[in-house]
Amino acid sequence: MSNKSMFTEISTDELVALLSSPKAKFIDIRPVDAYNGWPLQNEPRGGHIKGAKTLPAKWGNYIDWIEIVRSKGILPEHEIVLYGYSKDKMEEIATRFQKSGYNQIKIYNHFQDEWSPNTELPMDFLPRFENLVPASFVNKIISGERPLEYEGKKVVIVHAHYRNRDAYLSGHIPGAIDMDTLALEATETWNRRSPEELEQALLKHGITSDTLVISYGKFMFPDNDDEFPGSAAGDIGAIRNAFIMMYAGVKDVRVLNGGFQSWEDAAYEIATDDVPKTPVENFGVNIPVKSELAVDTPEAKEMLASSTADLVCVRSWPEYIGEVSGYNYIEKKGRIPGAIFGNCGSDAYHMENYRHVDHTTREFHEVAKIWEQVGITPDKHLAFYCGTGWRGSEAWFNAWLMGWPRVSVFDGGWFEWSNDPENPYETGIPENSNAEIYS
Repeated sequence: MSNKSMFTEISTDELVALLSSPKAKFIDIRPVDAYNGWPLQNEPRGGHIKGAKTLPAKWGNYIDWIEIVRSKGILPEHEIVLYGYSKDKMEEIATRFQKSGYNQIKIYNHFQDEWSPNTELPMDFLPRFENLVPASFVNKIISGERPLEYEGKKVVIVHAHYRNRDAYLSGHIPGAIDMDTLALEATETWNRRSPEELEQALLKHGITSDTLVISYGKFMFPDNDDEFPGSAAGDIGAIRNAFIMMYAGVKDVRVLNGGFQSWEDAAYEIATDDVPKTPVENFGVNIPVKSELAVDTPEAKEMLASSTADLVCVRSWPEYIGEVSGYNYIEKKGRIPGAIFGNCGSDAYHMENYRHVDHTTREFHEVAKIWEQVGITPDKHLAFYCGTGWRGSEAWFNAWLMGWPRVSVFDGGWFEWSNDPENPYETGIPENSNAEIYS
């Protein structure tokens, strides 16, 4: 491609002048991990230009690319400014915009050499981005190219699944061991197991409080809801496991952003061997270390009565209004009175409102904006719940990554709440004459 761009290139000063324009949309086409804060090309400051949207170049290959663009509020009347690592990629995406009816397109080619080094220019990042890792981070760990802070540190890579070792044996990250989510949660309640059981499970998998754990899963779609307790995705099981390990006291737990799909997209080596677990004898601390991360029913009731706390229902609309229970092993339909609707997506097996199309965690600004519109704000103590804990754990992880100070999972969720005939519940649309309250 010629060095001369077919699109207008703007300077740093021109971009600064556009920051205050309501018509300007700044689009970061780098990988979403770079947007979150990972300096993937050794840029001086990790993160993104403040106010920018993430639209990775690899999404340009998706058939529904333009729907993704529009869902982010990027419209033809806007003045589009693209930036990234590669000028060729910027021009490629600019051409896609042009073919889709966008005519005001500019390219900014100085993010790495001018914007990132200049601390006076505004940038933003996901506060706890280091706990949501790119595939390249995991690859460096297993290849021995560890940053100095990880030298000598024991690392356990965990492939999470729910009663499906075939998902692991059919392809996993080299060196990863498998962990059934049932090791950490009980089928009777779907809640986290007792401290004694958690300790034994973690020791069996070679995990102590000082172990660096990288948790990931593989996206799976169930044939029926008997097979999965809370989601169709193994990657959400990875977040569920991560939550329980953090509750127990594992100090450094990371989640692979996008799960196994991200590993495959990066074209890294895939293994099929059955990696043996190496048990250890001493966890190092008394479990649980972070009990505040989990809320049980008595505290959930206190939170409902408090003006400084909220329960957030991370279920689908049909579940929330009581049209369906979500799973065939949950009899009652409805919601906890007073819970805020946190909308997981289309049904009990999807979290599309918290995910990008490639299964990576959704742009955190978008999640925060959606939550703010329904009154979910960081100034309160928030406890996220769903049917049995998986979706609630993923929503909790979003808030925790954003650095929100008091966020928990109401572990019992609708399953535990609805099984107690003494607990009230309601159906119908809230604040509507059709809503019915049962007690």
